[in-house]
Amino acid sequence: MGLIRAGAGALGGTLADQWKEFFYCDSLEKDVLMVKGAKRTGSRSSNTKGNDNIISNGSGIAVADGQCMLIVEQGKVVEVCAEPGEFTWDSSTEPSIFTGKLSESIIESFKTMGKRFAYGGDTGKDQRVYYINTKEIMDNKFGTPTPIPFRILDRNIGLDMDTEIKCNGVYSYHIADPITFYTKIAANVASEYRREELDSQLKTEFVDALSPAFGALSELGLRPAGIPAHTKELRDNANAALRELWYDARGIEIVSIALNPVAISEEDAEMLKKYQRGAAAGRDPGMAGGVYLENQGEAMRDAANNEGGAMGGFVGMGMAMNAGTGNQTAQNLFAMGQEQRAQQQAQQQAPAASGDAWACPQCGTQNSGKFCTNCGTARPQPANDSWFCGECGTKNTGKFCTNCGKPRG
Repeated sequence: MGLIRAGAGALGGTLADQWKEFFYCDSLEKDVLMVKGAKRTGSRSSNTKGNDNIISNGSGIAVADGQCMLIVEQGKVVEVCAEPGEFTWDSSTEPSIFTGKLSESIIESFKTMGKRFAYGGDTGKDQRVYYINTKEIMDNKFGTPTPIPFRILDRNIGLDMDTEIKCNGVYSYHIADPITFYTKIAANVASEYRREELDSQLKTEFVDALSPAFGALSELGLRPAGIPAHTKELRDNANAALRELWYDARGIEIVSIALNPVAISEEDAEMLKKYQRGAAAGRDPGMAGGVYLENQGEAMRDAANNEGGAMGGFVGMGMAMNAGTGNQTAQNLFAMGQEQRAQQQAQQQAPAASGDAWACPQCGTQNSGKFCTNCGTARPQPANDSWFCGECGTKNTGKFCTNCGKPRG
């Protein structure tokens, strides 16, 4: 029992005239995951009174794009075809499988189904044709009902901060292993199996998988605002977290994830900004002076708004008296910043003071050696650096003579 291509089975005339029945499936709607194949008979069919659950030898079966056809005999999958085209059911042939664009794993699933039923060449008592929707099932909306823990790591500034994020968006999935989907989920439905029977369960499990998926992203040093730009990595991490629940148990996997901007609490967002400003100030004394004055101004405004009465006034006066010292500290930091920038400019201009200076063509840094001190680019050879070959007398500019090949001495 097996499928053969309709073209290979046509001998002398139109094969449609020889078919006992013709099984087909109209275009599957986006909400339908599996449907039982319809049997069509007409004036050209030679079997107009056949049993609905018996496939007569020589019957035709059509498979369209985005579909995987299963033939189920006595409740067991015996044939699989995910390749578009017309096929003929021949009970005298060996089992066949047309995988089309599906993964090779479907072949392994087919092999593990066990020994086929056979009754002395008869087809058995119950045979059905099912069509599974292998297209991408899109527009599955999700949101995090509670915040998800997220660790912000930035090794450049030594930041290690725990926060919580909220997000929402949409994801899509597809049936990657139709045999597993049929045997574990749909199995012998009377007419069709729709996505709403499964979506609620999938959505809950998907949101649960976001926690380990986001955890893997945090190891990349991403900040919450950068997560929507790494949805491919998020998808791969979510598929890994859902491997046992989705692919192994149901034959389903995530195709894509689209996220709206990820949000963290206002307190954590403000704390993150302070860490970033502090790290920047640590590298630039001038910026540190600006941060110092900003913090001092905030402290004085808070003191002025204090409703602590006379004591609050004395505190405010004390802060005002110390303002001069604070300003002096800020001025010292500004001076250090100016001195640092002057040293950097002097280092960049130092090579230019010598007669052997050159500007890097890649980054513009002034250098005096053979390689750029900033990016490592080799010093370009001057166009007028010519030499005469001692062998043939030819004038050259490269490392070898263009006439005789002798290397430059």
